[in-house]
Amino acid sequence: MTRPGGGAVTCRLIRKETRGDLPLLACLAAVVLVLTALCAWAPAFAGGQEDRALRQRVDAAQAQAPLISVSTTPQVFTTVPPALDAAGLLDGGRSLTEQLIGAAPQQVTVIGGSYDYDQASLISPRPPGPANTSTRLALSHLPSARAHLHYVSGHPPADETPLGTAPQVGLSQATAQALGVRTGSRLTVEFAKTLGVQDAPPQAKLVVSGIYRTSAASDDFWSGQETLDQPSRYPAERSAGTVLAARGLVGLDAADLLAGAGVGGPRITWQLRADLSGASLDRARALTGPLSHYSADLSENLCQGADPLTGDLACHVAGQPTGPLLVIDSLTPLLAAFTAQDQQARELATFAVDALATVTLATVIVAIRLLLRRRQAHLRLQRARGASTVRLVLLRCAVAWPVVAVAALLGWTAGGALAPSGTSGSPQPMAAALAASAVAVTLPLMTWLAVREPRRPGRLRRSRRNIAVGRRVVLELTVLLATAAGVVALRSQGPDGILGAVPALVALTVVLVLLRCYPFVLRLVLRQARRGRGTVGFVGAARAAHDAPATGLALFVLVLTLGTAVFGGLVHRTIDDGLVTGAAWTAGADASATVAGTVTPASGAGTTGPRTALQHLYTLDLTGQADGAEISPVAVIAVDPEQLATVAPKSPLARTLSARLTTSTDALAEANAALPVLLSPDLRARERTGGFTSRVVPDGQRRRDLVLTPVGTLTAAELHDPLLGPATAQIAAGTPVLITTAEAARLIPPQSSGSTVLLLKGGTPATASPAALRSAAAKALGPLARIRVRSETLSALRADGLTRGLGTIYTTTSILAALSGLLALVLELTLTSHERSRTTSFLRTLGLSGTQAGALHFLQLLPLALAAAVGGTLLGLLEPRLMAQTLDLRQFTGGPTQPALHTDFSLTVALIAGVTALILAATVTEAVLARRRGLGAVLRLG
Repeated sequence: MTRPGGGAVTCRLIRKETRGDLPLLACLAAVVLVLTALCAWAPAFAGGQEDRALRQRVDAAQAQAPLISVSTTPQVFTTVPPALDAAGLLDGGRSLTEQLIGAAPQQVTVIGGSYDYDQASLISPRPPGPANTSTRLALSHLPSARAHLHYVSGHPPADETPLGTAPQVGLSQATAQALGVRTGSRLTVEFAKTLGVQDAPPQAKLVVSGIYRTSAASDDFWSGQETLDQPSRYPAERSAGTVLAARGLVGLDAADLLAGAGVGGPRITWQLRADLSGASLDRARALTGPLSHYSADLSENLCQGADPLTGDLACHVAGQPTGPLLVIDSLTPLLAAFTAQDQQARELATFAVDALATVTLATVIVAIRLLLRRRQAHLRLQRARGASTVRLVLLRCAVAWPVVAVAALLGWTAGGALAPSGTSGSPQPMAAALAASAVAVTLPLMTWLAVREPRRPGRLRRSRRNIAVGRRVVLELTVLLATAAGVVALRSQGPDGILGAVPALVALTVVLVLLRCYPFVLRLVLRQARRGRGTVGFVGAARAAHDAPATGLALFVLVLTLGTAVFGGLVHRTIDDGLVTGAAWTAGADASATVAGTVTPASGAGTTGPRTALQHLYTLDLTGQADGAEISPVAVIAVDPEQLATVAPKSPLARTLSARLTTSTDALAEANAALPVLLSPDLRARERTGGFTSRVVPDGQRRRDLVLTPVGTLTAAELHDPLLGPATAQIAAGTPVLITTAEAARLIPPQSSGSTVLLLKGGTPATASPAALRSAAAKALGPLARIRVRSETLSALRADGLTRGLGTIYTTTSILAALSGLLALVLELTLTSHERSRTTSFLRTLGLSGTQAGALHFLQLLPLALAAAVGGTLLGLLEPRLMAQTLDLRQFTGGPTQPALHTDFSLTVALIAGVTALILAATVTEAVLARRRGLGAVLRLG
């Protein structure tokens, strides 16, 4: 039977309960509002950071070379006479993007086209010098090179030449000098014959229209185009002597003129550029699918049947017959590498996010505990008047759930309004719903535990004390086992959304250990306090020992918050120090310049301005002297130890090379003198006792055996010395390495696969500036050198979107966790302040002064501050060591090895000081409130 007006009574009761619980309900509302706002704002913000990082990588890669290209060989013998419309074919390449499916055609554009002929034999004129047994000349039409050339004689090759004239060719100064030609000279070139069409190789006449020199390019245009400036030489295969290989530039219509002379079609290449503006990560993922079968789509839509001459697939582009279309996709591997780095950043961010969620949940629990403590007498009264457990739980829910729902809606709306638009991240409504639901469910659960009827003890039940001890032991063992299992799983498979909560378990374990250590430490303090005359120290230590279990949740919040902040500082400091190492490894010294081939700087280069050190990189096939085993290929780095010591006097590698790589004057005079070498460990393992020999053909000389005598083995630290960074970056992984003296440059012939590295160190502030270093490097190795300046590289690494985004996430979560932890601590101290005030009131009636009361408050809270500082610091230092096997920070630093973990001690000290100041502030507040109470209030508290 329902009482009349029962609903109205219930509504009035709810309003009354709401007014009484308003401060604590406001705390719950603030927590829910912040969590839901973060669920709406943080993913969009993080997605923007990921987009920015991906654009940085894509833009840097496309500045060096197109990431996507399509190439084919046109068929010129399908008409009589043979003809090729190169202009129409290059322009028709714009239709290739139409074969991409979905929205991909709007993201990819054709930015240009070029064509290249294979090396042909130069019949006349014969190059000067008896050492050149033959000459090979490659022709290319490369419109994008014109902006990087300056013609010192003549003019660029024309795109439209008069009918019946010879195709025009432009040569570099070095190439023209090597060939012995000048502007106006005529060349006779013999191309390879086309099988099934020609019986003899076709020949064509060319005229040199101009001679150019290259200009330095800041966009790395010349990476891979070095042969346009410097010809190369390599040993002839079947005879003694050297083959001179050069490359020249031709105009647009040269392909049609050469086709009329019977020359087969060149290799046509279209360069495609990906536009990843806006939501870059989403656009890249949407583009990856179409690119994966782009080659198949081109073949299906543009190719039918087979070519009758070659049997290859016959295709048509812009109405002209071509061979099969080849797609080179470098964007997909770049995206895969970025995805791995992004995944590592997400895994690191998981720890901070989970720690924030745990601290927030602990804050909610403390707030609800305080709310129920304030309502304890009222709940008992309602219970005594016949209210059921369900009614009391529903009443609490009716008071709190509307507040939680309104706060969740407001937080979601505010977060969505502040979230940046157009990023790859999207709001997470499920996460927001889970956060609000967790707060909403915690309240009725804790209310039920507080108001439920206790079970009646049976005859065979143990005492309540034994039961409580047994439950505590089981709980602690469960936490320890769960923590151990989580750590093992974390070390074996890496962090994920669930294993990211392992630091919270580790923090709980640390708190349990601290709570177990409390009694022992405080008993020692009490033993010393008993011997003293005053009672303040004894009572303070006794009250601290008594309140230790009650403040366990506050201790957990402080430890987790402090530990997460220390861990974040460690990650940030480690990455920052690793960036310095990575920039030094990339640049080698203050700056470095790398150019293809074996290049010797002009005489006098490096005598003024920055100090320099030269390194030559070769690839040799070695034969073991002891067992005759062949080892191929081996990377050989020729250096001058004295130059390296000048550039990096503190380098362990430079000291080792100066001590080991010494050659006597008599040995240098011998024709077959052995070169001292230092070996990498893997190369030494293949030949443990003897040395090595390598057959080489010096320029203009007969074949000879180069003898290499090992004088030591390089350590891992020496192989990872920054001085070897620019050279090692060009060596394939797993390739054995040996280092020898600069004398090897005189004995080893130039190689097209080799390279030259110049290290520079500024001696004065004027010579150490990036502009001065770049100028000196370009002057020494020419405008085609790829120059890296350490300061610029470091700035680029620090500006990386992933690195900055990770730092932003840890900073934001640490601040929010600290605010939430502060709120939890204030609520927890408020919850336990009654007991402290009660003790103080008794002592005040016995004559305790206000100063002594303040000291008593401080002594009661001091163990909490010390335990939090010790536990938080221990947790922050322990977490990265526990996950050392999965914490790969090298992807953020760019160095050769995993950076060593470096603790940010300044941040740690500041955090500990902050916790101590917080406890002091709480002590002062309680002392001031206690002194303001009158004697009647003090007696009533007692």
